[in-house]
Amino acid sequence: MDKQVLVAYATKYGATAEIAEKIGEELRQVGLPTDVLSIDRVGDLSTYKAVVLGSAVYIGQWRKEAVKFLKANETVLAGKLVWLFSSGPTGEGDPVELAQGWQFPGKLQPIADRIEPRDIAVFHGAVDVNKLNRIERWMLKNVKAPVGDYRDWEAITAWATGIVAERKEAGLASAMQAE
Repeated sequence: MDKQVLVAYATKYGATAEIAEKIGEELRQVGLPTDVLSIDRVGDLSTYKAVVLGSAVYIGQWRKEAVKFLKANETVLAGKLVWLFSSGPTGEGDPVELAQGWQFPGKLQPIADRIEPRDIAVFHGAVDVNKLNRIERWMLKNVKAPVGDYRDWEAITAWATGIVAERKEAGLASAMQAE
């Protein structure tokens, strides 16, 4: 049986993985067979009808493994339903405003344009200073970035719910019932 949805992610300290797990949990609750995997564990994409791809963001860039995955799988992803998300900004308020309007890495935008994702989201991230190395702590201090867990689970759930709603429109519901 083909899987319905793959939620693939790239994370450094685990916050983005937890966002991906939450998205997968929401999709499973409505009966969509969903795999949630670190990008380095993803195999053949042909078994999935839809892909949700996310990455932690550092200094406005996706993690290297996410960039490599996106580039290597561009052609396959262009033929699927795709949603993209980034995790990173910390602090109170709208994450896009906190990131000064940033929504997706500029150098990857041409690939995203060719893939034509259904949506691109930016979620608040989490920073645990105890997990950071000295250089990261120094950088954080110099940019005066807020420390803590700012992930907005309601916003993440709402976004995942939107994927569920769109899957009906895109035919995933009928495909699921046929299996």
